[in-house]
Amino acid sequence: MHDRKDASVSKAGAKRPRVLFIYYTYTRQSLRVVESMAAVLRERGCDVAQAGLEFTDNRWAERFTRMPLRHAYRDLLGMLPAQIRGATGEIGIPPEAREGDYDLICFGSPTWFFRPSVPIRSYLKSDEARRILAGKRFTAFVVCRRYWSINLRSVKKLGTELGGTYVDGIHFSFAGGQIRSLLSLLSYFGKGENRERYLGIKIPPSLLKPDYLDQARAFANQLADGLAGEDRTQPAPAPKAQAGMGG
Repeated sequence: MHDRKDASVSKAGAKRPRVLFIYYTYTRQSLRVVESMAAVLRERGCDVAQAGLEFTDNRWAERFTRMPLRHAYRDLLGMLPAQIRGATGEIGIPPEAREGDYDLICFGSPTWFFRPSVPIRSYLKSDEARRILAGKRFTAFVVCRRYWSINLRSVKKLGTELGGTYVDGIHFSFAGGQIRSLLSLLSYFGKGENRERYLGIKIPPSLLKPDYLDQARAFANQLADGLAGEDRTQPAPAPKAQAGMGG
């Protein structure tokens, strides 16, 4: 098996664009977007890596180790003070997001009380993020019930402060509008499954809107077009001996 550096070079000698997804997910909705976009980018010839952050801070992380939450209202509202003050905490960072030479980094940022989640914010204030982002282009997608702009602006600001160049962004919303999507989320966190009603009100599944897949694929193709526009040709390397991670 060739090493990762060799894998990023095509037989024609053209360097394949390297793309890294860094995300956090609890409900796995961000992961659905990552996998949809990654599939398109691989189809377009990119070398794609996925790095899901782990939330390990002992002040908050234990509640997110199970589904459903043990105390849905208390566990959710317990994160509000941390979000208001922009707190950071301990996270597990996969090797792919610690160092590497990438052409594009894409952040998957779920919205917690209008802002990036603690794990995403913590990564974007880390030395590892500075090494990954310095001099590189980055983009972001936000997963939200309704409000997304503060989250996306925050990711843009933090990434730019680390030396990255922001190229674009997109958001994906949950089904049901502001009120019903909130009821659906509370129901899901409390029961661990999608139900048809909560407090007597008919609710949609706590999932992204059905059109998220088309939007994710279109955005990934847009990013691939931008990468394809770069001059990535280089001399073919000499053959080398083979060597015997929500979101």
